[in-house]
Amino acid sequence: MVDECPYFEYLLVIPHIQVQNANALSSPLTHGFPAMTAFLGLMWALERKVRDAGLDLQFNATAVVAHRHEEQITTGGYVQALRLTRNPIDRDGGSAAIVEEGRIHLDISLIFAVQSAAMRADDSSADTIAHQVRDILSQMRIASGSVIPSTVPFHKQHPFIVSMIDAAERQDLFNRIKLRLLPGSVLVDRTDLLEQRHQAQQARDPESSKLEAWLSLSRINWNCEPGEPGQKARWHHDRKGLGWIVPIPVGYGALGELQDPGSVAHARDGQTPFRFVESLYSIGEWISPHRLHCAEQLLWYADSKSDKDRYRCRNDYRSTPTYDFD
Repeated sequence: MVDECPYFEYLLVIPHIQVQNANALSSPLTHGFPAMTAFLGLMWALERKVRDAGLDLQFNATAVVAHRHEEQITTGGYVQALRLTRNPIDRDGGSAAIVEEGRIHLDISLIFAVQSAAMRADDSSADTIAHQVRDILSQMRIASGSVIPSTVPFHKQHPFIVSMIDAAERQDLFNRIKLRLLPGSVLVDRTDLLEQRHQAQQARDPESSKLEAWLSLSRINWNCEPGEPGQKARWHHDRKGLGWIVPIPVGYGALGELQDPGSVAHARDGQTPFRFVESLYSIGEWISPHRLHCAEQLLWYADSKSDKDRYRCRNDYRSTPTYDFD
């Protein structure tokens, strides 16, 4: 069975949300933009809140467009470091410990793929619902960051809902949406690049692992090509034609068996089964929204299979060219 984006009827777009001090440490091995798992968690939390507010919305997938980002790091020199905060003194008057907390300021647009029986019955309520969701979202945390008033022009902040029910108009409607998201960049899944790099490395070394392929794609690899006698050597790298690719966490893999609710001390939720997990990693690519061909290429959705010890998020982006890593 091939995993694919869940069915949806509407795209709810909330443009230009300004987030301060979002979590920049997306996993134990990566930093920068928050992980997509954080935005999926935001989607589920938002769904619970809008249902409590009496809105009939089912959230099936989400996407994020980055218009501006400013990671809080030092900018001088080759080695960069996080800008850490100095916390107030503790109750004994001593200095509190400094915890490594990566922070990033964001200007983003959020897209949610939703279903709604209420809007199918009365589509005139779509604009009101979009503004209600925006108001609820403005009171929430996004990737641990605080939502603050946006500095973009007010007319560019209006949320809107687009019906995608009519298959004949679906493509034209998406073309209009993605142009309204410019300028910006969207993150898509490029697991295919990881598979290709792994196959290329195994051709040279049969014992090469996917971790080595992931690390190879996470950096720029330079090679020296000796020149002819009397000529200079030529240096070249392996990033030509690959675009803006980045290592990303895509979910979690189980480290043990599922534990009964309340059986693990200090768990956040005593009513839900508990499991120890570790991060799963893949490769992503930042691209401009105008390069996408359909809404399914934009969206990320949950693919949780507890029987296979895997809890990850997926994206249905497919690239046209095939890269040669030899």
